[in-house]
Amino acid sequence: MTTPNSTLRAVRLGLLMSQDDLAHAVREAGRRAGQPNGANKRLVQRWESGETAAPRPVYARALESVTGLPIESLGFAAPVPQVRVRDDGHGGHDVTDSPVGVPVAGGRPTAQAAPKGNHSGVWLSRYEYFSSGRDAAFTGKHYVVLLQHGNRLTGRSLPHGSLVPDSPLTLDLQVEGSIVTGTWTEQTAAEGYYRGARYFGALQMLIEPTGRRMAGKWVGFGKEFDVNTGPWELTFMNADTGKATLAAYDKAPE
Repeated sequence: MTTPNSTLRAVRLGLLMSQDDLAHAVREAGRRAGQPNGANKRLVQRWESGETAAPRPVYARALESVTGLPIESLGFAAPVPQVRVRDDGHGGHDVTDSPVGVPVAGGRPTAQAAPKGNHSGVWLSRYEYFSSGRDAAFTGKHYVVLLQHGNRLTGRSLPHGSLVPDSPLTLDLQVEGSIVTGTWTEQTAAEGYYRGARYFGALQMLIEPTGRRMAGKWVGFGKEFDVNTGPWELTFMNADTGKATLAAYDKAPE
């Protein structure tokens, strides 16, 4: 039995693309690179269903170009990347080779009840970290699309759904009862303070009985090889992952 690639699907939804849109973008990326490919909707369906476990190199390169993520961050098998420490306190590594609020008015869809036992939907991610280089604490916020398959929960921030522009966040989590454990990866903005460095770390949270909030801690490594940590929470916003709903949340969190 094949395992669906919910990571790729989460990334696609996070980019506000249909399967046809992604296929077209992959073809265009191949054309621009001088490596034409025949990507179509059926191929994207095979990737997302798990029928095709790994794309051919020509498709992998095009997918990386379209999504801005290494192929191993798209739910496909790939070698584990090597890392070096590059951090001023944000709490993570720079990957050298490629990974209970209430919705307010103002045009945003009304939040639906979270399906019991399924955490798919739009969530507001919020974490805190201390920057030793700036001697101050900061908060990171993203609207993320979470998709659940079995006990696997994968997430990707919406293109413009970050407090700091151009800083996409990905989550790879596992749910065991009320416990959520996994990893996070954030690509910082090229023009921002961290100059495009990619950071990653571990994450563990508890799901509240309402199912509308997950809260816990992140962990990562600092530049002095110390272990940094801080609070992280996910707040449920909407169960719908349709294109119109995702577009409504595709903006910086308030």
